[in-house]
Amino acid sequence: MYQFFVEPSQIQGNKVIITGSDVNHIKNVLRMKAGEEVAVSNGIDGKEYRCGIGQITEEAVICTLRFVKEDSAELASKIYLFQGLPKADKMELIIQKAVELGVYEIIPVAAKRSVVRLDEKKAKNKLLRWQGIAEAAAKQSKRGIIPRVRDVMSMKEAVLYAAETADVRLIPYELAQDMTKTRELIEGIRPGESAAVFIGPEGGFEENEIAAALENGIRPVTLGRRILRTETAGFTVLSWLMYHLE
Repeated sequence: MYQFFVEPSQIQGNKVIITGSDVNHIKNVLRMKAGEEVAVSNGIDGKEYRCGIGQITEEAVICTLRFVKEDSAELASKIYLFQGLPKADKMELIIQKAVELGVYEIIPVAAKRSVVRLDEKKAKNKLLRWQGIAEAAAKQSKRGIIPRVRDVMSMKEAVLYAAETADVRLIPYELAQDMTKTRELIEGIRPGESAAVFIGPEGGFEENEIAAALENGIRPVTLGRRILRTETAGFTVLSWLMYHLE
């Protein structure tokens, strides 16, 4: 079943109105007809609104609400991914898969070893593209919300933001060795607690960045005896968290 996101104001009693680019997609790409069913989410409450298409116009698809599916596809905790800016288009893959794995927010971090440097104009364009990728991934994976991709932060800004938003803060570190401790930290996250995960760019975080993280209550964890690529490291931690929280 196809899923679409709308603003809360577009759900009006038993009427749901889909507008924007989704109208063309429903009408001309999917070639859907009146009577067919779609799933709609408002991107906030995590609920799935099952609707029947009633009328398709040039500007809107007007649907009738059939029922509300209360059980959410969201994880029991909000997961914040602080991702050091990687090379080339890796960030697009990271955003797509992180959304599929249940992340709540993605925060790009301009670490000292990040090769990519974005000026204001490039950052704005990248952010629009990244948010579009997050929305597409949310639709594909039947998420109840569209995870937000925040503006690029410095490591200092990221550490402070994590302190404000997350109860548990983790940073994979190649010198961390105690897998038992890592397991305890992840399994100790209770439903409702939020978690932040810091992933370095290629080459990892510099020592002073790690030191600043540890000084601000971010806990070091190990991902095993192998060195993982930046994209693999993030997927690994998010998969562990998804398994635990599901």
